[in-house]
Amino acid sequence: MKLLEEHIKNRGTVLPGNVLKVDSFLNHQIDPVLMQAVGKEFANRFQNLGITKIVTIESSGIAPAVFAGLELGVPVVFARKKKSLTLTENLYTSSVYSFTKQETNDISVSKSFLDKSDKILLIDDFLANGQAVLGLLEVAEQAEAEVVGIGIVIEKSFQQGRSLLEKTGYPIYSLARIASLENEQIRFVEGGVTRC
Repeated sequence: MKLLEEHIKNRGTVLPGNVLKVDSFLNHQIDPVLMQAVGKEFANRFQNLGITKIVTIESSGIAPAVFAGLELGVPVVFARKKKSLTLTENLYTSSVYSFTKQETNDISVSKSFLDKSDKILLIDDFLANGQAVLGLLEVAEQAEAEVVGIGIVIEKSFQQGRSLLEKTGYPIYSLARIASLENEQIRFVEGGVTRC
């Protein structure tokens, strides 16, 4: 997705350890025009699969998931990382390790919002090591919901996430695939060809 790649190139920052900082438009400050385009792109890609719900993890996956949900006309459910007084029982849960935060969180979704009648699209902001999506897949399995696809805003193709997820057999669609972040230069993958 060219618009997203332009935002990454012009507004993203490469930090030590192959970390891509995109807090000016995705995971701190949100660019609603960009997120609307992201939502439309996901909706166009997955529109004919009978999706009944979109599932993501708080917090950075919420904006792209909501805009996709708006386009598809379906509810968005987000897995919570912290328990609250209103979310204590009847939960699907999984543990997810975050590379950027260097911590493990137990994610939870109320059993009221997912069940075996659902056909779900998983959406996340980043795919690097694949742990967040694997956690969401575990939640979906507990709910006996059918996963029809995985949508990723930004994929770090040089990390193991995609290869782990490809083993699950679910269709994966990433809007921007990064081949490398070496020497603070962002290189993208397009159609199997790496480009700057």
